[in-house]
Formats: sequence, C-alpha cells, structure tokens
Amino acid sequence: MAIDPYRTPLLTARETARYLGMPESTLNVWLGSPADEPLVHAVHPERRGWPRVPFVGIVEAHMLRALRESGMPMNDIRDAATLVRNEFNDPYALATRRIATDGVAVFVRLADRSLVRARDHQHAIKEVLEDYLRHVDWDETGTPIRLRLPDYPAGAEVIIDPRFGWGTPVLAENKVKVEDVVALWRTGEPITTVAEEYNLAENVVEDVLRQAA
Repeated sequence: MAIDPYRTPLLTARETARYLGMPESTLNVWLGSPADEPLVHAVHPERRGWPRVPFVGIVEAHMLRALRESGMPMNDIRDAATLVRNEFNDPYALATRRIATDGVAVFVRLADRSLVRARDHQHAIKEVLEDYLRHVDWDETGTPIRLRLPDYPAGAEVIIDPRFGWGTPVLAENKVKVEDVVALWRTGEPITTVAEEYNLAENVVEDVLRQAA
C-alpha cells in the first residue's frame, strides 16, 4: 500500500506527542477542531482512537516544537504559522523544503516586527529552527520523507520514515522498530541478548533504552 505523506494516517496524537517529546495536550490544541484551521494537519480516523496524524503532520509538529523551544509564546505560534503559509501560498509550508531555505528568514522577520516581543528571541528562533531543520529530509519535490528524532543521541540514530515500521520510530541503521527493542528488554532479557538479537552494538541498545524506556 502506498503511503501518502499528506493523507495516510500513521500515528495517534498520543504517539506523536510521545515520539516528539512534547505534551499531548499541546499537540491536541495544535491539531484543533474540525471547524478550525489546524496548526498540525490530521485526517479523520477510521475509528475512534485510531491513527489520525499523517507524516506531514508529524513534521509540522516537529517544527512547531522548535518555535516553542525558541521562546515564541503559544499565542504567537498560530500567527507565525499563518504568516509563513500565506507567504509561501502553501497550507503545508511548515513541512516543505522551502521552510529550510526561506522559512527561517520569515520567522526572524516576524520576530523583528515584535510579534515575538523580546528582540533577542530573533537569535533563538534562528538557531533552534536551523537545528530542528537539519533533522528533516525531503525528496526532489520538496515533500518530507524522513525525520530524525533529535532527542536520541547521534550514535543511536532513530528516525520516523513512513516506509518503515508504519511510521513508528526505527533505528536508521537497520530499520528495527524501537518498540521491539524495548519490548524484548522488558521481557527480562539482558542488553547483550537484545543487541545480539537485533544485530546492534550494546551501547546503541543502551542509548535507545535510556531515551525510549
């Protein structure tokens, strides 16, 4: 089955928030109600409690988390998202490759207009956004295709890639699902056994467990 990054639901809101290291309540606000223009795009789930966040929504939430960590107030984040979407004439602007080239300048200009009231936030926005952007890969059309989760150390690179694990985090090295590594360890198996089972270095397993478990 082909996975449409815009329309195929991959994760629930709870899973998305957990994997991105942010409060679920914040993500639910960003997802909005059916009557609102969402900050994070979602699709209608087939059943209550089923996945509703497509890959593009995961990347949008990742970018909005960067704005939050840069010090942008919650009340200003919607204005920031609206501005960049209007600037690019693209409802998915927060998740397209153009955000990596032109988007940072737009947000910094936004700060200069004093929407973000503390002027030194300009530097924070630029630094934090650029750091978050380096974790996203796009294809030749500018569509997001892979997200590296920044909370994992570089030696244990964990990604969300719709082609593997149905959107759940996997090890970039061999595409083993993080939840499988954690599940085996929770059965009582030592780290050495877990590492051998999934052909991973012990220090990689330790790093994954430290972050995921």
